Amino acid sequence: MTRPGLRRFLIQNANWLGAGVLLTFLSSFGQTFFISIFAGEIRAEFELSHGAWGGIYSLGTTVSALVMIWAGGLTDIFRVRVLGPAVLTGLALAALAMALNVWLILLPVVVFFLRLLGQGMSSHLAAVAMARWFTATRGKALSIATLGYAIGEALLPLTFVAALAFLDWRWLWGLAACITTLGIPVLIRLLRQERTPQSLATNASSVGMQGRQWTRREALLNPLFWFMTPAILAPSAFITAFFFHQVHLAEIKGWPHIQLVALFPVFTGVSILSMFAAGWALDKWGTTRMMPYYQLPMAIGFAILSVSTSIGGALIGMVFLALTAGAHNPLPSAFWAEFYGTRHIGAIKAMAAAVMVLGSAIGPALTGMLIDKGASLNTQFFWIAAFFLCVCGLVRIGIARALQSG
Repeated sequence: MTRPGLRRFLIQNANWLGAGVLLTFLSSFGQTFFISIFAGEIRAEFELSHGAWGGIYSLGTTVSALVMIWAGGLTDIFRVRVLGPAVLTGLALAALAMALNVWLILLPVVVFFLRLLGQGMSSHLAAVAMARWFTATRGKALSIATLGYAIGEALLPLTFVAALAFLDWRWLWGLAACITTLGIPVLIRLLRQERTPQSLATNASSVGMQGRQWTRREALLNPLFWFMTPAILAPSAFITAFFFHQVHLAEIKGWPHIQLVALFPVFTGVSILSMFAAGWALDKWGTTRMMPYYQLPMAIGFAILSVSTSIGGALIGMVFLALTAGAHNPLPSAFWAEFYGTRHIGAIKAMAAAVMVLGSAIGPALTGMLIDKGASLNTQFFWIAAFFLCVCGLVRIGIARALQSG
């Protein structure tokens, strides 16, 4: 797309793309990179070990993954302009609950709502909307909408870590609740007129494999879905683990936490470039050629982080992580639409979103437990790198089998 063409695309679709950016940005308050900023304060407040905090986080996240299987399907029934404000209202209340809660027994419940409504539903709504509203320019729309993640990753950790020096962590969660609340009327205004009314969703659908629309049940019975599952789970699990243990990682490497956090904008910048490159490439070539290989940089990044001792080494490792993290935003969402059609994309992607959320539960819990048992993050990162190589092989096999079967 030429520069004038891109400018025209942005102007003509500003409201709908803006809604996607807003949803992905506000999802930050339920994302691990934000919650983990307060890991030290939460562990101190409730007297938790790394493993105990990871277990609580895993419990809340796992339950949210199970609920996502049902909740994500609501996007096939209700318009985004109806679901969006409801989800953001719940997310604001969850952030307020984190600010006010003083009981350990309620901590998993608060985590559950933050994860379900932030990482889960806010992200899911944005991705489903872009996949359904756009066809020929789906990759560009997904890339632009997911800019919200990048903005959140670049601004929020550095801002809130700096603010922790002056404000109590509970006040900062109250601020998160206020920001989310302010986003609700903005979203309503952006979606005064939704791009594809639900009544026209069937006519506006694009088909998947074999020239038909796949239901969620049919997709789950198709081997390709299960070959793809590790590719959805792995980045969520281990990028989440990386951000979740950022305080501990800085400690064992001997880096000031603020120095590590200062690298996050670089991570974000590279992920933005990767995201737009992936969006352009998938509009040109489709997801078939790209899916088997885009997680290779993640393997390289974790391998570098496992051996690096300097903050410069951490920077190089994070650049490689960002190459995959950026591409991971548009590619899987486009993949489900391309291979299974868009009529039931909400229900199908809800399963993928549940796998993603489950991965984000497994990552912190598994790595936290291993830390408690004496396995260093350096050793864990090496084996995580090896796992990503296996993931790439599985995706290649799955897609080849699907293409052979027609």
